[in-house]
Amino acid sequence: MSQITVYEKPTCSKCREVDKILREAGADYEKINYYTKPLTAKKLKELLDKMNMPAKELLRKTEAVYKELGLSKKDLTDKEYIDLMVKHPDLIQRPIVERGAKAVLGRPVENIQPLLK
Repeated sequence: MSQITVYEKPTCSKCREVDKILREAGADYEKINYYTKPLTAKKLKELLDKMNMPAKELLRKTEAVYKELGLSKKDLTDKEYIDLMVKHPDLIQRPIVERGAKAVLGRPVENIQPLLK
């Protein structure tokens, strides 16, 4: 089985919950703090494709930067949303858990269960 990769912000409560679930399951995984090792636009698009999710759905709508950029009033392309998330990582919902050809948003944390099988 391929290794699990968790894209996270270490201070995020959901990220810590996912970490606990993976440790308790004895899973082989790597954590990547996307604040210290930023996601590229290419990688973020790849993760969105694996989640079968439009970029707009990955936005954290409660973040100050979301409001400052007026994103609730804009209808941008996936590429434009991805570019904004790369520039402002606070806009990215987290954690994103990837295993091979699949990825899920670990919010709620139960979403990661299929990747453990």
